[in-house]
Amino acid sequence: MIIHQFDQTNSILNTFIAEIRDVEIQKDAMRFRRNIERIGEVMAYEVSKTLEYKPAVVTTPLGTKKTSLSQDKLVLCSVLRAGLPLHHGILNYFDGAENAFISAYRYHANNDDDFKVVVKYFAAPPLDGKILVLTDPMLATGKTLENVLKALKSHGTPKQIHIISVIGSRAGVEKVERDFPSNTHLWIAAVDDTLSNKGYIIPGLGDAGDLSYGIKL
Repeated sequence: MIIHQFDQTNSILNTFIAEIRDVEIQKDAMRFRRNIERIGEVMAYEVSKTLEYKPAVVTTPLGTKKTSLSQDKLVLCSVLRAGLPLHHGILNYFDGAENAFISAYRYHANNDDDFKVVVKYFAAPPLDGKILVLTDPMLATGKTLENVLKALKSHGTPKQIHIISVIGSRAGVEKVERDFPSNTHLWIAAVDDTLSNKGYIIPGLGDAGDLSYGIKL
């Protein structure tokens, strides 16, 4: 796996990450969502540098201009509901991409620390020969992405996979690295070293879905 970890370099992305972690700034749900969206925009720009480009000619009112444009077909797949702000940010840059959505949540059968990831809703176009961009803001244990990958197999084989996450754990990154093809790209803004007994990232930021859209039942 090819890992792009952004907190190892100084950039404006660090400001957005600091703000989504901050317990006071988190009280503004609109700002939280917008910061996640901006992180998605920054990462989409970086992903765009890895795509294949071909020569093209643009006609202006005064003449023509040679340029190069990406010919890749992208499918952007996000995990509901926390992935929606990140999805919007990436879609701002890849506005011609097809879209897929999948619901995945933790199910604690015995109300203890053990859980499995349940997938109940999935909608996606054919994936054969396309660039698949998977977005999940919190890469904690890696179990969600493992189950998403299994569900996507029925829709074809993508040309390449890009995973975009905001904050991950070291253990989650290592699991994804084991589960996904070796040519997969992981784009992640920050990696924290610790997971709690319940599988939450420490220090992380809390529940991205709740912070974006309110506490769920």
